[in-house]
Amino acid sequence: MTAPPVPSKKLPLSRQQPPPEHLPEIARRLAEEYLPDPPQPRRAPEPLDGLIQTILSQQNTAPITRRQFQGLKTAYPRWEGALADGPDGIEAVLKAAGGGLSRIKASYIYSLLAELDETRPSLSLRETRDLDDRTARELLESLPGVGMKTASCVLLFDLARPAMPVDTHIHRIARRLELVPEAWNAVKVERWFDEVLPRDWAARYTFHVASIRHGRQTCRARNPACGACVVRDLCPSAAILGR
Repeated sequence: MTAPPVPSKKLPLSRQQPPPEHLPEIARRLAEEYLPDPPQPRRAPEPLDGLIQTILSQQNTAPITRRQFQGLKTAYPRWEGALADGPDGIEAVLKAAGGGLSRIKASYIYSLLAELDETRPSLSLRETRDLDDRTARELLESLPGVGMKTASCVLLFDLARPAMPVDTHIHRIARRLELVPEAWNAVKVERWFDEVLPRDWAARYTFHVASIRHGRQTCRARNPACGACVVRDLCPSAAILGR
């Protein structure tokens, strides 16, 4: 009698797509060009503020995000006020500050505050400061409207944890450098980076910020400035894009 086949375990992404030997050199050059003096790690007094800012930043420019967040803090010195005002009141504040998707973001923020009000002693995420990385991520991703990238942003920027959020710029750069397959989505690319980058806050913060600056200034979606690229000789796409 033939034994049933044993289900095969899925290989880690870093074994499906081993990192190139020159990945540390890419990281070194980007850091030297865009962030030679990274800041010291700091933990935000209230990570909930950072989470709401991250929600606002989705498909928004940085100035609009800051304006909307300041509008919320002015209207609601305590988040209990936003919860009491409801999604319509939050939407009105966001609209007054400018920017798009006000209704959707107001709904996310209200649902988030309502969930915290139902499940936690107060409208706060201060306890995440004392949780281990995995538990902090699980708590964040359990909240309405919070996916992996949003949680990673809060972990990296507000909790000084070694997360590696992947935005559209980092995703584009990773594909152009052929670090990852073209077909991989941003979630898969983030998981790959999480396996291959040093589990160190400074290394990941620097790579994240430097890569975004590289994507905005040089490795643009249209008309990339390959002639000014510090990793041109390591980029398989430069011969095509840089013509």
